[in-house]
Amino acid sequence: MRPLRGIAMKIASVTLFMVMNALIKAVSGGVPTGEIVFFRSACAMPAILLWLVARGEFPAGLRVRSPFGHVLRGLLGSTAMGLGFAGLAFLPLPEVVAIGYAAPLLTVVFAALLLGEKVHRFRISAVGLGMTGVLIVLMPNLAGLFGNGDPRATMGALIVLTGAVSAALAQVWVRRLVQREQVSAIVFYFAVSATLLSLLTIPWGWVRPSPGEAAMLVLAGLFGGVGQILLTSSYREADASLIAPFEYSSMLMALGIGYFIFDEVPTWMTVAGATIIVTAGLIIIWRERQLGIERARQRKAMTP
Repeated sequence: MRPLRGIAMKIASVTLFMVMNALIKAVSGGVPTGEIVFFRSACAMPAILLWLVARGEFPAGLRVRSPFGHVLRGLLGSTAMGLGFAGLAFLPLPEVVAIGYAAPLLTVVFAALLLGEKVHRFRISAVGLGMTGVLIVLMPNLAGLFGNGDPRATMGALIVLTGAVSAALAQVWVRRLVQREQVSAIVFYFAVSATLLSLLTIPWGWVRPSPGEAAMLVLAGLFGGVGQILLTSSYREADASLIAPFEYSSMLMALGIGYFIFDEVPTWMTVAGATIIVTAGLIIIWRERQLGIERARQRKAMTP
């Protein structure tokens, strides 16, 4: 275990994902979402393959036992990815990130409902607190439902929220999938399935990107692929309870990128809601760490 290395990898992965989102936001006005998903997924595959070769996991790491499981994971994940990218065209980057934080909160709920995982009152209370923060971020953007406010913002908020629901369902399915499949196979075949599924959007209109747009799309795919590799590797270097809190550094990055690059000034409701969401997420992580320590003590006490 190398905790400092794991933390550095996690922060680097978050940074690459935020740069990827910034590049996608820059082209989202002129390039269809399905086409963006194609570039993001297809351009990530070379990096993932090189990573597998470097780790000595190619081709053995690509063997699968449940092809349908990978297809379903690809469908859920591609939907979440596409909706998240689509929302970048409607909302400021910090708001997209804040609403996206609903995904891990909803994962707790869906895991209890679909996988039968035990969820105690403490964690449910933290999830409720986090969802309150999500509602605070959403409220100004939902005014369009009542004839007030910006209808584009309302559309964007609903798109990103639906994407968060899809991401939570995808994560729950991954929890089931990792019981039978290798992580390397899950990562690679998601990129493959997302690439193929994105081609189904061609009838809705793809465009020929300009050289600048093409360069940003390719970079977004490469950054996304390397970011995924660093994310996966970080959890091999340190405990998840130590690594997970650094996910929330993405909010600081989103605020900085939004302000300095896209001239987006966050509202106080966005900042307040994001603060509540992050607090709830940290509470859940802290609680899981405490439970893990307690379980380890019990196992140690039972060992003769």
